[in-house]
Amino acid sequence: MTERLTPHPKGTRARVLLSSVFGPYAQDDEYGGRAINPMELYHNQVTRLQGSFSLRMFHRSWGIMMIQENIDAPSTVLDFPRRETFAAELQRGRYDIVGISSIIVNVGKVREMCRMVRELSPRSVIVVGGHVTAIPGIESMVDADHYVRGDGIAWMRRYLGQDPDAPIRHPRIVSGFDLRVMGVRIPDGGKSTAATIIPSVGCPMGCNFCTTSAFFGGKGKVLNFYQTGDELFELMCEMERSLRAQSFFIMDENFLLQRERARQLLDRMKRHDKSWAFYVFSSANAIRKYTIEELVELGVSWIWMGLESPRSGYSKLNGTDTRQLTAELRRHGIKLLGSTIVGMEHHTPENITEEIEYAVAHETDFHQFMLYTPVPGTPLYRQMADEDRLLDVDLADIHGQFKFNFRHQAISRDDSKKFLDWAFWRDFERNGPSIFRICRTTFQGWMRYKDYHDARVRRRFEWEARQLKNAYAGVLWAMERRLRETNAAVAAQVRSLRREIEREFGSISRLWAALAGPVLLWASRREDRRLAAGHTYEPPTFVERRNWPD
Repeated sequence: MTERLTPHPKGTRARVLLSSVFGPYAQDDEYGGRAINPMELYHNQVTRLQGSFSLRMFHRSWGIMMIQENIDAPSTVLDFPRRETFAAELQRGRYDIVGISSIIVNVGKVREMCRMVRELSPRSVIVVGGHVTAIPGIESMVDADHYVRGDGIAWMRRYLGQDPDAPIRHPRIVSGFDLRVMGVRIPDGGKSTAATIIPSVGCPMGCNFCTTSAFFGGKGKVLNFYQTGDELFELMCEMERSLRAQSFFIMDENFLLQRERARQLLDRMKRHDKSWAFYVFSSANAIRKYTIEELVELGVSWIWMGLESPRSGYSKLNGTDTRQLTAELRRHGIKLLGSTIVGMEHHTPENITEEIEYAVAHETDFHQFMLYTPVPGTPLYRQMADEDRLLDVDLADIHGQFKFNFRHQAISRDDSKKFLDWAFWRDFERNGPSIFRICRTTFQGWMRYKDYHDARVRRRFEWEARQLKNAYAGVLWAMERRLRETNAAVAAQVRSLRREIEREFGSISRLWAALAGPVLLWASRREDRRLAAGHTYEPPTFVERRNWPD
């Protein structure tokens, strides 16, 4: 049911604060924080058992950045604040509207932030948005004036008296920041910058556990901000100029499914000689709509794809031999992040090991494992509620990286965590650090396409392989020596790759290995000691004002 919305009396003169929840994040606290659930996508869900080899970085809160860019009112984005920072901003800003965005696990922090607004800025209208609003009975848990489910841009425009259907303005978003590898921080910016592009929200596939699909209307419902390849091309040119971006993280749940838009984008890239690299989400059945040549020429460098069990019954896998597909993609330099659900309905203690081995056998560059989790708002949650199988679990623990929040027919709640942890461990043991795998796939792409007939494609592979001859030579040298102590088989693979790279790139690669390798070896050992002692990383606070009066 759509909320009947009376616009704010000040319209676009209203002062708006848009905030993410306060930190710290990777610490157990009274507001529902969990050490097991850091504010890092990769270290949280993908590489979390890889120790100092884990890829460490943060990502901004893109939703509130999109809203700020698309309203005409004076506004402030407060991203990753501390509690005291949020309090100070409330007191200094005289805000008419305070918007708080959150995922479900942080509902305790949302509750506290709403309490703080009532105390410190009682004139402010409180608007809560994000997946937290999918919690049944959220109105009784959080003292807000409005709860926004779905498209926050259109809602806020409507509330401020603007046209909700006006064209979308895209903010300049750097995809990731504070990148760390083997205990060493990699400087941000320069030609390594990847820009985030958000062409749409929602997903046409509509898997029953998918929070994104459910939040934006369910299966088949997609809200396109940019309908055509021409629109995307113009936006990417702007990001290239303003951020010096050569690569783009496309935050679209199934980018390759819209083939006409992708083809139009490729035509514009060819016409204007753009050798960009794209990091995309795509299902297996969408990938099969393209030839390898089309994917390579389009610039697809990295694909996040679901690799659920063949027995799961999801249509996105129909008729696809995913192991053959992933092997072929990697041979052409396309890096993969596979995503596998642990604890599906057909899983038992007897077959789950085989299913995890099947996932690991894809040898993807990254592999995300998540527990089958009924999250509020999804069809799976409604099904489990109807079947009276939901457990009384703290909302802060419903994130897919801890234990089941429902009664599984064959696997206990405690065993669910054991199987999940084993999946991460088995992938790391068999396939080695993700950084090594990235180097291997990148090198395969370089060797295959360094003499390709199209200079535009050659330039992209030259750009992607640039670090193999320098920084990554040192990484592989240090990694090989660390792994000799724990996994001789993978250490031998790392050594073999390092020697291939040295033969290809010559003395420059050997020099980097000799100079940077020992430093990285020492840094990685120090990092593992710090991690064992409970050290965590926290993102810095961002304060960004727009249309703000002097």
